[in-house]
Amino acid sequence: MDLRPHIEKLKRRFGDVETALADPELFNHPARAQELAKEYARLKELVGIGEQYLKTLDEIASNRALLEAEDADSELARLAREEIARLEVEEQRLFKQLQLGIIPPDPSDSRDTIIEIRAGTGGQEAALFAADLYRMYTRYAEARGWKVENLSSSPSDLGGFKEVIFEVTGTEVYRRLKFESGVHRVQRVPVTEAQGRIHTSTCTVAVLPEAEEVDIEIKPEDLEITVCRASGPGGQGVNTTDSAVQILHKPTGMIVRCADERSQQKNKAKALKVLRTRLLDAKRAEESAKLAAQRRALIGTGERNERIRTYNFPQNRVTDHRIDLTIYNLPAVLDGDLDQIIEPLLAHELQQKLAAVETEPVG
Repeated sequence: MDLRPHIEKLKRRFGDVETALADPELFNHPARAQELAKEYARLKELVGIGEQYLKTLDEIASNRALLEAEDADSELARLAREEIARLEVEEQRLFKQLQLGIIPPDPSDSRDTIIEIRAGTGGQEAALFAADLYRMYTRYAEARGWKVENLSSSPSDLGGFKEVIFEVTGTEVYRRLKFESGVHRVQRVPVTEAQGRIHTSTCTVAVLPEAEEVDIEIKPEDLEITVCRASGPGGQGVNTTDSAVQILHKPTGMIVRCADERSQQKNKAKALKVLRTRLLDAKRAEESAKLAAQRRALIGTGERNERIRTYNFPQNRVTDHRIDLTIYNLPAVLDGDLDQIIEPLLAHELQQKLAAVETEPVG
């Protein structure tokens, strides 16, 4: 991969950003100024790496020319060979840094995330599997020092979840969890199975980058908000006051209900957070549909009907179908050891993006 055209492109963009930052009018747009300042810092580092990379290439070429001109057994030839070996290691290091740098960062990667898990086919067994997945993600979050907050849940009779929605906050949450969107399939003997037969059940997982207020404008007149008494376990405060909140977004027909908190205001705030995030996800999906060819070049499409992973209990096996990855340590995965799956998915995504960059014309 020839990086020279990409380095020139980075230099041009760096000059454009530098000019934009010098414009006094920018002070009237603080959000834009902050965005450009971040891009400036990133480009400044990359341009420096690019110049160092080109200098290293020139030094390798000079030493190779010297090696060709000298006697193979001379002291100068020996020194040239040693210098070439050192420079080639440095070249590879800089090459990898630049490869990563020429891929535009996804602004969503640094966002907090809302995860929605819903029981699919399989009845009570699917609901129990939803609880297993919820525990898996919370354990993974704990191991990475992230914070988990429940937003809404609908328990099943046997201790599972028909649906559970929760927020995960921390560093690069969406970057690492975005691959979890899709259909998760489990193969095992359910606790309700008297004959010992293996059943197949499914759950759907939706991983959504949390929307900010500047992303989605929600007009008060577009909302129909109703309150009611919460049902189910929760003690006197939950069941005797009208604390549950349901919000209907009239333009889209989306309905969000939250009843986990005793405070009506807290339930309303959580419901609005979920609604805003779902609206952003729908907006992103609509925009992505216009770029279908590009989406196929990336790992996964994010569609909810994808069967992305199978958890096979009899064989102690977890298989991620997108990259044909199989791990024979199911208990560890369900206990939150997800990096052994996420890291290969990140590496695969990087290779796909690099391949896409190589085919793009560099203007």
